[in-house]
Amino acid sequence: MTFPFDIALVWLDLVGVFFFAVSGSLLAARKQFDIVGSLLLASLVSLGGGVIRDIILGATPPAAFSNPAYLVPPLLATFLVYFLFSSVERFTSLLVLFDAGGLALFCITGTLKALSFGVNPVAAVLLGVTTAVGGGLLRDITANEVPQLFNSRDLYAVPAFSGAALTTVLWVTGAFNAVTACVVAALVFAFRVVAWRRSWHIPLAVNGWHRAGVDSGESRGRD
Repeated sequence: MTFPFDIALVWLDLVGVFFFAVSGSLLAARKQFDIVGSLLLASLVSLGGGVIRDIILGATPPAAFSNPAYLVPPLLATFLVYFLFSSVERFTSLLVLFDAGGLALFCITGTLKALSFGVNPVAAVLLGVTTAVGGGLLRDITANEVPQLFNSRDLYAVPAFSGAALTTVLWVTGAFNAVTACVVAALVFAFRVVAWRRSWHIPLAVNGWHRAGVDSGESRGRD
């Protein structure tokens, strides 16, 4: 890996950490956690996926523990939500938007780091997805929420798979650069948000099963 690539990867990672951290703090606020609980949930969602990725790659200690810069976004997100949440709490889609931003960036950075470590393309895609959805899974379980990853009425992992696969193809073909990275991130973000807004979903685990309330015509409200 070249030095400029390392720097770009860290900055993309940090932006993704901030987006996910805000989503964690917003959920903590809506659950009426105290500020310490907000910080812990923000840290868990924003750093959890990267820690899992680094441990699998053998990049120890994980970046979240070896680089103090990774501790700044959760702190910043916690205090921003603490001071601003009262004025934005009516926007129920805000958490999803920040979560989608983190998902879009982490599926790229997770895949890139795996590829830079010499992992084969298929495994790199899987690690990219793990990085993207791992933190959100930990956040939802900790906050006693149904994990978005297992929500049959929504798409969460599929946008991450798409972004990781596109990143891998661009890397292998030599077409990956700052412009294409932005395009991939924008596509994943838009895919995730539109899927959420329109309640897109994929078939259930067993053919013939139906989603209660969705296939019968009941629609979920979106703010």
